[in-house]
Amino acid sequence: MVPSIQATTLWGGLLILLVLALSTLVVRRRRRFQIAFGDGGHEPLRDAIRAFGNATEYVPIGICALILLAFLGVPPWLIHGVGGVMFTGRCIHGLGMIYQTDPSFGRVVGMLLTWLSLLMAAVVLVGWSVL
Repeated sequence: MVPSIQATTLWGGLLILLVLALSTLVVRRRRRFQIAFGDGGHEPLRDAIRAFGNATEYVPIGICALILLAFLGVPPWLIHGVGGVMFTGRCIHGLGMIYQTDPSFGRVVGMLLTWLSLLMAAVVLVGWSVL
């Protein structure tokens, strides 16, 4: 397997597993509170829903960025850097959403890492394409 594609599949797989874990948490809390739709006014359920929702907003573009980097054939270390920062940011953000009260340190650090990974990918994609 091409090393840059292998690096992309690692981080893509880990990000997908993270989304599944957050989804499972929503389902567990829905069952605990017996809520089929919405959050029923239960903060733990609301927080889990938002953690999952936020991940589903950022993870797909992160995976797309990793795939585009692999298409360009950038070195695997660069893909590992972008993927590792994205995964770390999403984990920290999810934990901050679920276990800390607003505003939380985890949410801030997680979003900064997420934005940093996307910025890194965007700069490399544009730079690699232009140069």
